[in-house]
Amino acid sequence: MKRLILVALLSLPLATFADGAFKDCSMKAGKMTKKADLEKMATVKPDEAKKIALGGTPGASIVKGGIETEEGCLVYSYHVKAPNETGQNEIFVDAGNGQILKREHEGKLRTAAEKPVDKTKELAGKAKEKLSGEPSTNQAMTK
Repeated sequence: MKRLILVALLSLPLATFADGAFKDCSMKAGKMTKKADLEKMATVKPDEAKKIALGGTPGASIVKGGIETEEGCLVYSYHVKAPNETGQNEIFVDAGNGQILKREHEGKLRTAAEKPVDKTKELAGKAKEKLSGEPSTNQAMTK
């Protein structure tokens, strides 16, 4: 029973991506593309993407995020915390044209469930960079 609950919690963050929000993205990228190459491909730069994700919300701040590949699309994914709001919002910004592709609210339970997934992504990124023989540039997930 504990395993079933654990699998459900770990699958929760991944299950939300199956809604087709990324079908109209402007730039494609492979999961195995190095972070440095993703950054070079993006026409929207990180500072601009952060401004778009914050959306002019006074007092909002970025908790973590950076450039990544989601469902084959090159995006910036930022977790944004707004004042007077519980949880945080994950904002996906198209790295090619700056359009917001998806916005989703994450409560405390969802945020806690994502921690192991974030750690796995971080370790996978480091392993990918190590295998390529180049220094790791996996600084996209800022905390």
